[in-house]
This record gives sequence, structure tokens and C-alpha cells, in this order.
Amino acid sequence: MDSLPKRDANYVPLSPITFLHRAASVYADRTSVVYGATSFTWRQTHHRCLRLAAALQSLAVSKNDVVSVIAPNTPALYEMHFAVPMAGAVLNAINTRLDAANVAAIVRHAEPKVLFVDYQFIRVATDALKAVMGDGDGDGGEVRAPLPLLVVIDDADKPTGARVGELEYEQLVARGDPARYPPRPVEDEWDAVALNYTSGTTSAPKGVVYSHRGAYLNTMGLLLQWGVGHEPVYLWSLPMFHCNGWTFTWGVAARGGTNVCIRAPTADAMYAAFAAHGVTHMCAAPVLFNILLDGVCREPLRRPVEVLTGGAPPPAALLERVERLGFHVTHAYGMTEATGVVMVCEWREQWDALLPSERARLKARQGVSALTLADADVKDLKTMESVPRDGATMGEVVLRGSNVMKGYFKNPRATADAFRDGWFLTGDVGVVHPDGYVEIKDRSKDVIISGGENISSVEVEAALYQHPAVREAAVVAMPHPHWGETPCAFVSLKREFAGTGEVSEQEVVSFCRNRMAHYMVPRKVVFVDELPKNSTGKVQKLALRDMARRLRLRAPDKARPVAAPARHGPLTQTARL
Repeated sequence: MDSLPKRDANYVPLSPITFLHRAASVYADRTSVVYGATSFTWRQTHHRCLRLAAALQSLAVSKNDVVSVIAPNTPALYEMHFAVPMAGAVLNAINTRLDAANVAAIVRHAEPKVLFVDYQFIRVATDALKAVMGDGDGDGGEVRAPLPLLVVIDDADKPTGARVGELEYEQLVARGDPARYPPRPVEDEWDAVALNYTSGTTSAPKGVVYSHRGAYLNTMGLLLQWGVGHEPVYLWSLPMFHCNGWTFTWGVAARGGTNVCIRAPTADAMYAAFAAHGVTHMCAAPVLFNILLDGVCREPLRRPVEVLTGGAPPPAALLERVERLGFHVTHAYGMTEATGVVMVCEWREQWDALLPSERARLKARQGVSALTLADADVKDLKTMESVPRDGATMGEVVLRGSNVMKGYFKNPRATADAFRDGWFLTGDVGVVHPDGYVEIKDRSKDVIISGGENISSVEVEAALYQHPAVREAAVVAMPHPHWGETPCAFVSLKREFAGTGEVSEQEVVSFCRNRMAHYMVPRKVVFVDELPKNSTGKVQKLALRDMARRLRLRAPDKARPVAAPARHGPLTQTARL
């Protein structure tokens, strides 16, 4: 058996960019991308990617060079997911919600050879490059990062004429010569395909490196597990910069689908896409559900829309409301370091007979491991033993498999710390139910320890979301002189309840007392206009914890205005203490 060698005919490195070549051959005349009045076929998209890959090579982009891009969900960003690795380079899609200082930090660290920037973000990009140019001017011996070539991406549907310098995206595509600069073959599936920066909710952002193998396997597994058939119509409501769109940038090509690109996931844009294009699939963080709910005064959906959600455990009450609108939600779990989704709450037929509230509760669990993940478990990190399947004993979620990142770019210490005994440590605390389904209870740092009891902030939030007036809720630890910590809830109300005085702190506390053990009930409820969120839409619990500590020092006998730190957003509503 061992004498049979690998040959070019029976061993090809796994890479997601192979999906594009197949799409151009098998689905040539099908629509690949729609953006406003602009559309392309898979034959055209393949040809454009070949030309862009050639143009990059003509700019001296070589293997393992980083190519960065700041752009919303546009045809250009989609094409770069294939063209950049076809040139042998590594794609770095930068979060469009970052400010110039954060973009500058990524440019310094990633050292991209080329930086593509959508016309809407020229100011952010140029300010970031100015900041990088200013490095090393002092006497401290700093070394300035090399500046990338800047390429402007004008609007494909309605060109604005915006330019900075001589390079423009469409001109670059037009001048690419695939005959002179053919695509670089993937020689090793362990080679890097993408560099994504974490959102930094627990620490400073880190550069996560994906392999071709990991991206390919994650794409294939997720398509199978979510049940994506051929010719899906996929709405880009999820940012492509977020774990490469959970690898659906490559997955839609694999199924010969249509990418419906929108610059921003507003209610108007999404409902217009549902009506115009017959959208079948979309991905969304739970924060997007509120946008869909806010836009319900419209024509009913012509067909059910499959929604894959993740990013934070969606409360069961919120899932139930969204599904009434015609969205069929599948809950998943993942993280940047795991190439996106690594667990899916696979639905069981017998659950169809349950009450809606019970179905929503089951659907809110994170589920079972991805098909292409070697293993996922919940372990006691002190012993590295698996926790019992009792739905109560908490441990840390750990992963192993090709989906897991290569490591953190230029950070060997953080890479080593992320792995232990053959497992990747996620930092998420969860339980395993008797049926084998995992449920995330919290980030390890967000567990509230009150009088020796562990309180899951996620469980308290889920109860708060059952209140008919609650739009958003977040729970953090507040110092307590006797118990050490107690829960503090931050709540934003639905429009029809905000500012009416109908909902009081005591009423919310009483509501919680009827739904959970009394030690878990929030000792304080703070009403805010909106919860502070980071650049990826995740709630900034660090800001809320800081606020809770300051609130603890105030007299609890009357309402006082509570101002949040300016950098964390709109916490300016009155807190009823």
C-alpha cells in the first residue's frame, strides 16, 4: 500500500479558489453577481478574476504578500476573494467600521503590498496611511512600515469619478493579461489564503491566518450542513470582511448561486432584495434581526428565506418573532480563529411537534460540530476532562481540526497560548446536553460569580428578551459588598415603550423573578437608548462593566442620568436606580 505514490492526477491541494473555475465551466451563463443594475455571469466573473490576478502580479505581488481591502459588500470585494489567492497572495479584508487609527494599526502589522479602498472609505484610508507615514519620525528608533500601493474602487453601478493617485480598480482589471501572468497554482494546501483580524472584544485585535485547506473544508462542510442546494440566491447581509463571509464568498460559487450585493444591510435594501431577486439564503448576526423586525410594514415574503445566524447566542424569544415573518433560522457557532462556523444546531424532525417557544429554545443552542471539524468538546481546563452531558456542568469549548487557524500572524506567543494538549481553546463557556448538543453559556470572562454561584449572563439575557417591551438586553457583573458580584442589566426598549414610563426597573426585576432562581435576578436595571457595540456589531460588555462599577457607587434611591464613556457609544439615557 505504501508504495503507491501521490501523482498529479490523484492528489491536488484543496483550495476554495477551485470553485470559481468549476463555476465558470458548469454554470457559465448563470448570474453570479447582482449589484443594483449591474450583473455578471460566472463566465464573466471568472474572466475578471483572472485579469485582476494578472494585474496584481504585474504590480510585483508575490506569494504570501498581503493584499488588503476596505470595502462594503460589492462585486469588487467578492472578486478579490478569488483573484488575490490566484495571484499567490493573501487577502486581508478590513472591517469597514474601523476608524483611521485602527486601520493604521492593521496596515502596520499586516504590511500589505497593495491596499484597495472603496470610494466611500477614501478618507479613512488616507488618514490611516498618513498616520503610518508619520511613524518613525522621532528619535526612538521606530521603523516605519512600508506603504502599500493605493487602488480606489469606484462604484460599479453608479461611478463617482473618485480617485486618489493613478490606480483604479476597473482600469486595473482591464489591463490584466492572464496570458502573460497566469494564476499561480496552489502548491501546498497549508499555504495561507486569508488574514483576518479579530474584533478585539477580549484583547487587542490579532491577525488570524487561514489555510487553503481549512477554507475549502469549512466551505464544503457548511454547505452540506446548512443544506444549501444548487442555484441559491444569496443576500450579502453579512459583511464579507467577517471571516470571509463565513466562507460563503467561496461557497456560493461552489453551488452556482447568485450573489446579491448590497452596500449596507438596511431594512429597505434587504426587503427590496427579497422582492426583486427571490432571495433564498442569507447570514446575519442577531443584531440584524432587530432591523428586520423594524421593517415589517411591507409586503409579505414571497418565499421563506433561510437564515444562518451566529456571533452571539440569539434569545429564544427573538428567534420566535423573526420566524413568524417567514425567516427560517438555523443557529450556528463560530469564531474568527476557526474559519467561521464550527457548530450548527442541526434540526431534528421530532422537534416540529413542540410548542413554538420550546422550538425556539432548542434552536438557540449552538448545536453539534461541523462536518469537517475533527472534534469539538466542552472540557474542564484544570483536568482537560470532558464535562458530563447533563446540560448543567460548565466547561470551556475546545476544538480540533483543519478548520482551525494556522495561527496568529507575527505572534508566536499568542499562538502557543491558544492551543493546549492538541486542542484549540475558544474562551467560550458552555454545557453539553444529554442529546450531545452544546449550548454556550458565556465568554469565560463574562461569567458572573455571586456568592460562589456561577451565573450565565446569557441565561439572564434570554429571560429579559421574553419581556414584551425589551428590544435589546445585556447583563454584566456589578460589585457587591457581600456576594462579591451580582448581575446588572442594561436594557433598551422597543419604540412604542421608550420614553413612556410604562416600564420600570422594579417591573423588569419582578418579571425576572418569575423566570429564574432569585440569585440570578439583576439587582439593577439600567435603561439605555441603545447598547454600545464594537465594529462588528457585538455588544461592548467592557464598557458596560465599567459603567456598572460606577453605578454601584451611586445612591440607589432615585433616578440619575448616567453617561457612558464617549468612545463606547450612545449610553445617555436615564438609569432608574
